[in-house]
Amino acid sequence: MEGLIEQVDGYCERTDFTYWSEPVNAVTNLAFVIAAWIMWRRVRGQQMPLAEALCAVLAAIGVGSWLFHTHATVWAAIADVAPIGIYILLYIFAANRDFWGLRLPWALLATAGFIPFAAITGPVFASAPFFEVSAAYWPVPLLIALYAIALRERAPETARGLAIGAGILVVSLSFRTVDETVCGSFPLGTHFMWHILNGIMLGWMIEVYRRHVVAARL
Repeated sequence: MEGLIEQVDGYCERTDFTYWSEPVNAVTNLAFVIAAWIMWRRVRGQQMPLAEALCAVLAAIGVGSWLFHTHATVWAAIADVAPIGIYILLYIFAANRDFWGLRLPWALLATAGFIPFAAITGPVFASAPFFEVSAAYWPVPLLIALYAIALRERAPETARGLAIGAGILVVSLSFRTVDETVCGSFPLGTHFMWHILNGIMLGWMIEVYRRHVVAARL
């Protein structure tokens, strides 16, 4: 239990363990909540339960990240990363079911495949300069890019949307990666850009899914 309240300092902006030591990192989590609210309004009433669930999880990402960048504890770190993991798996399932038309058992099995995929690619990124800081996240834009390539004939508009999402995430991850590196010249750090761009990217990914489902119904 004591381990859960252990303090964590992993960001340039934080200088102590007071609640408001990361004001910009904390406040920019509104990007997730705003994106969730915008997308909720776009998918509401369209019989898209998975899209609605993704919106709810996106809002939870904002709340969890807020908790981490204010409380800076192990339990808050868990609240931060758990919704991200849920969002990734839920989106992969939605993509497998609706982009590829897989039946439920196969969609679930393909979704579970992300775990060995991340287990294999994560250490590769961890061993590479620059990528090691955010090694746990880099398998995600890689997978999105692979889906975009694979879908380019079957669903070109969806593939284009996924490619855009992957590109935004690469830029976002780059800002997350250099946060500690720029501390000496830019004490605010760059982690807040990870929040802003990620909010945009995750909202965009829901929009890509929404457009695909709408087009499939025509």
